[in-house]
Amino acid sequence: MEGHSGIGSIDEYIAGFPLETQRVLGEVRAVIREAAPAAVERISYAIPTFDLNGRHLVHFAGYSRHVGFYPAPSAIEAFSEELRPYRRAKGSVQFPLGQPLPVDLIRRMVEFRVGEELGPRRKGG
Repeated sequence: MEGHSGIGSIDEYIAGFPLETQRVLGEVRAVIREAAPAAVERISYAIPTFDLNGRHLVHFAGYSRHVGFYPAPSAIEAFSEELRPYRRAKGSVQFPLGQPLPVDLIRRMVEFRVGEELGPRRKGG
């Protein structure tokens, strides 16, 4: 992620990586767009972010050996069994470069987050 300060768009962010990483980042972005068509793209915390109703939905980021996906702790917990093969933390998971991207899992995690943000549990909406 070095050298990405001051990036203004997700296109610019992705363009700063090697071609294979660009391909994977583009795939993650496309899955998020498909699963959350109403979400707005932006750069937040210096990484690609999708917001829904003015709140962060998910983030993703490129690294030298993996793509980081940040769907919030609730999604990591909800999909913990399926995420078992991957390195993860409270609110993040690492998908190694050079391995097939779990597109369906990412899609379902984004849909889960959309449900959280639009569901009855959300306050003030």
